[in-house]
Amino acid sequence: MKVLEKYLPPLINTGDQSDLISVIVAAYNIADYIERGINSIRNQTYHNLEIIVVDDGSTDDTGILCDRIASEDSRVQVIHKENSGPAEARNVGVARAKGSYIGFVDGDDWIDPDMYEKMLSALKDQHADIAICRYRRVYKDHTEDQSVDRAILFEGQEALQYYVQETKEYDIQNAAWNKLYRREILTNIAFPVGKWYEDIMFATMALSHAQRCIYLDMACYNYIIDREGSIMNTQVNPRTFTDQIPAYYEKTEFLRKMGRQDLADIHDYFFYKRLLLFYSRVEKMDIPDRDKFLKRLAQIIRDNREHYARAYSCPVADSRDYKKMKLFLKSPARYSRRIRWEEQVVIPLKVKVKGILRR
Repeated sequence: MKVLEKYLPPLINTGDQSDLISVIVAAYNIADYIERGINSIRNQTYHNLEIIVVDDGSTDDTGILCDRIASEDSRVQVIHKENSGPAEARNVGVARAKGSYIGFVDGDDWIDPDMYEKMLSALKDQHADIAICRYRRVYKDHTEDQSVDRAILFEGQEALQYYVQETKEYDIQNAAWNKLYRREILTNIAFPVGKWYEDIMFATMALSHAQRCIYLDMACYNYIIDREGSIMNTQVNPRTFTDQIPAYYEKTEFLRKMGRQDLADIHDYFFYKRLLLFYSRVEKMDIPDRDKFLKRLAQIIRDNREHYARAYSCPVADSRDYKKMKLFLKSPARYSRRIRWEEQVVIPLKVKVKGILRR
């Protein structure tokens, strides 16, 4: 890993923009957002783009708006298909793409005007296979931007390692949309059709194929956090059990088969932490399936108990997390009381003390 302080990717003059970038936009019932999203791609400082919008069976005006935009810009292609989810929509877009580089944008988000110029320039300047950028988290009442004026060059499987470790310093994430890929990297990689949380395995496989990644520690993508109807806002739901948890198991097995048992253990550690988090979230939910979800989560947690000693011994593990897991295995009720006490007493007290010390 190499830190490039004050790194700015070289500008790409219009006459030198010979490499075609294919940008795939999956769109479903986002009529209020789609024009902003597509126009942010059309207005890029890097002009040699093909913008493939896949209307995934929208029942609102999304498809109509996409067609109108396509009539105004020859770079925009619209594919209308029956609804089958974002995974297949993205796969359809990639199959149509002719570019040497592939990017993804969610239709309800938008990107900065120079995002693809920066990412392609950095990718070529540093001879990388994938360029990754930080992103802004856009809430209804505020925006979070943790940009730093630098870049990080990851060699070999370093990017994969920091991704699996969920290192907060580097916003790599599961997301397909904060990355630009050399087309060759995506050979034999596809999104799992019909599944939610489709980015989990896609990101893992793509990063595992890359020999070098350049991470721009500057936000170029604007990600809406709390849009109503967004998959990310459904929290724990039936798809958590049918799609998300199975994807985590698949990720562990993939890392193990590629000879990275160390990363498989680290991933399991974060997965087991997430299971307890799911349990705590469901307890607070007022839904008809609450008790059923709690029972299913408790069973999954118990079913994995033979793997805990190994996962909680990985280098990044916090011993306090293992104590919480052991408490849950003894008594889910006692575990829940412990979590409520931490949330209602311990954490507020820590925040108050920090505030006093800063004065």
